[in-house]
Amino acid sequence: MKSGYKKIVLIVVLLWQVLLLAGCDYYVSEQPAQQAPVPFYNRDSRDRADTIGKLGTYSISIPAGVIDGWARYMGDPGDFADPKIKARYQRPPESYDLPIESFGFQYRITDGDVYTSFRKTEEDYRRDNETLIPYGKPFPWAGVIIYGEYDAATPLNFNFTVQDDFRVSKEISNIDYIQQPQPLYSLTVYRANNGIDPETGEPWKSDTLTKDRMIKKDQAGNIKTYIKCEFTHHIDSCDHMFYNDDWHIRVWIGYSRTYLPQWQEMENNIIKILDSWRVSREGKLLGKQIGKA
Repeated sequence: MKSGYKKIVLIVVLLWQVLLLAGCDYYVSEQPAQQAPVPFYNRDSRDRADTIGKLGTYSISIPAGVIDGWARYMGDPGDFADPKIKARYQRPPESYDLPIESFGFQYRITDGDVYTSFRKTEEDYRRDNETLIPYGKPFPWAGVIIYGEYDAATPLNFNFTVQDDFRVSKEISNIDYIQQPQPLYSLTVYRANNGIDPETGEPWKSDTLTKDRMIKKDQAGNIKTYIKCEFTHHIDSCDHMFYNDDWHIRVWIGYSRTYLPQWQEMENNIIKILDSWRVSREGKLLGKQIGKA
């Protein structure tokens, strides 16, 4: 009898412990998850929040309406990633330390301003599209893409890129790029076979594989600016890339060759624009934002 009683007591105690444990688990699971603090956002006159993050070296607050498309952060799935991967991906909470991979905007070459929606520049950009491009006139806007560079092992220069481009042109197209005796706007110029098509003995009729290539080195001899330009079109265009060591970024600019003489001014102004977007880690602006609506 005593043995049976003890068994019943033991079972009751065990059941009670199980219920206690279950209750603890329930209590823990019901606790609200720790949420990351919501950062402070700078806003424009229409109460639109800036895009925030860390670009290379510095925390920034990009004015609303400036970015052409959206900002991509490090770790974001690519545009052509598997939809299932995109659906499962959860970006870390936004902060002024979240690394930005890339973003783009429109830069006005003539005065160093940027396109912003709901600002006069939006009207200016639309007018220039309608009145200049259809009539073959130079377009005073440049597309700009900024890339954050976070791999310490990657050199911030185009030394390999330029040499590899020259190698590919020779091996694939049998085109030699020859340095020209005179610089152009302080740039060292290379032209495909000195600008002559070897099959005809005349200037190239097409520049698909023979764009002019221009470089600028720093004092250490590293190529910091690399520009490729068309030369056979009514309106020739240039693809212009440069590195900035202070920001730890690579910049791409696309524009009409008409504005090539202003290449240094463009580089300087784009860095000034980025400087105007710098903030403290808490989001406090360090200057007046260029492009704020």
